[in-house]
Amino acid sequence: MSAIEERAATRPPYADLDEMLAAQRQAFIAAGPPDVTLRRNRIDRLLAMILDNSEDFVAATEADYGSRSRSSAFLAEILGMLSVIEHTRAHIPRWMRATKLMRVARFAGLRAEVLPSPLGVVGIIGPWNFPIQLTVLPAAAAFAAGNRVMIKMSEVTPRTAELMAQMSPKYFDATELAVVTGGPEVGAQFAGLPFDHLFFTGSPSIGALVARAAADNLVPVTLELGGKNPVVVAPGADIERAASRIAQARMVNGGQVCVCPDYVFVPDAQVDRFVAVTRRTWSDLFPSIVGNPDYCASVNQANFDRVVGLIADARTNGARVDSVVPPGETLPDPGSHKIPPTIVRDVDHRMRIASEEVFGPVLVVRGYSRLEEPVDHINANPSPLVAYWFGPDDADFRHFVSHTRSGGVARNDFAAHMIPSGAPFGGVGRSGTGAYHGKAGFDTFSHYRTVVGTDLPFSVTGHAANPFTAPMRFSTNLALRRARGRTAARLRKFR
Repeated sequence: MSAIEERAATRPPYADLDEMLAAQRQAFIAAGPPDVTLRRNRIDRLLAMILDNSEDFVAATEADYGSRSRSSAFLAEILGMLSVIEHTRAHIPRWMRATKLMRVARFAGLRAEVLPSPLGVVGIIGPWNFPIQLTVLPAAAAFAAGNRVMIKMSEVTPRTAELMAQMSPKYFDATELAVVTGGPEVGAQFAGLPFDHLFFTGSPSIGALVARAAADNLVPVTLELGGKNPVVVAPGADIERAASRIAQARMVNGGQVCVCPDYVFVPDAQVDRFVAVTRRTWSDLFPSIVGNPDYCASVNQANFDRVVGLIADARTNGARVDSVVPPGETLPDPGSHKIPPTIVRDVDHRMRIASEEVFGPVLVVRGYSRLEEPVDHINANPSPLVAYWFGPDDADFRHFVSHTRSGGVARNDFAAHMIPSGAPFGGVGRSGTGAYHGKAGFDTFSHYRTVVGTDLPFSVTGHAANPFTAPMRFSTNLALRRARGRTAARLRKFR
């Protein structure tokens, strides 16, 4: 047992989560909303906690997975989030400004403004696929908005969770940031706390449980979930380029990414060529798999068994399954939890893979003859987190965008909708509620509070109370007739 695992085993259970939350809320109330300097300082300390210990964090995630590329982890877990955080940090003063309303009325003594106010204490439940990035990013947004933060790390990546809990007190007082570890029972207790906002990243099934737990305390919830992300290869697309990029995208983090392509529609006449290029791309990328430290394993036995089970179920029900296995290797390999890159064709509704998110190195390929076929298929299923299009930005693409629903749309590249640092990121429907990144994150963790004051010599709203005089009734009826007339005129114009 490692030193980190020993500390986790001897740490007392979190029976004091309520006290932890109460301490943060009391500190928030006593100190009041933090200024720009303190908000930036908290973000800087959050970054320093990760950057100062980046080697240890990446090593911890590698140990949790069993096999995970260090270079990929540095890029995705750490470097990939810096631009969003720096954008947020730079824009805090602008986002904190009050919005002035009714500017002309100010000269008469009526002042109105909307103030972005911190909510208080934000709870964050992190996932296992990117346990560093997907807890730090929402925490940075919550700090930018002026909140205190409590994080529940995923028990699926225990070494990373324990390291985060170990490092946090070196950079933060517990009333600013507290990191919680533990299993599902701790997660359930955490989700039921009366936070001022709860942020969850994970699967739709667990997200539903989190939302139910939060509902008991009327806690607003942001859910960053997943889904079966579709890809449409347009008739005018470069098949070689599209197949190569989609093949690479499917293998990011071993396919264990919420924005990975799940299934792809290819014009009927191009399906065989698409499959051939995909196979070749995977063969070139992974001449070996079992002993390859850059080939990401399934995170644990349960996820390995689930993905292998999806493939087996599809094969049993008549699908064509084509795995790219290096010569001399036997895959899937239960010992290393590695599954080979796999193409599944001829999928129908009887197969679990048709409706379940794969979250592994498996790509479903479907043919189509008319563009309405993929559009209709996407609309007949829960809205995905991202919809992909490979092809030109033409009328077909614009029809695809306007006639489907998804959290985001990316054209010709993996996760292209996440390139702008200020762009909101989030799902819709079953793929999530709410958004963050950029100002969307600041808004998620803020309450926009309207503040209006008057120095007028008369009451603006006093006529709402008795007595109701004849002039008041006359003016009310006149205003009502004018409103009816305007509305009727607009409806006639529309017809």
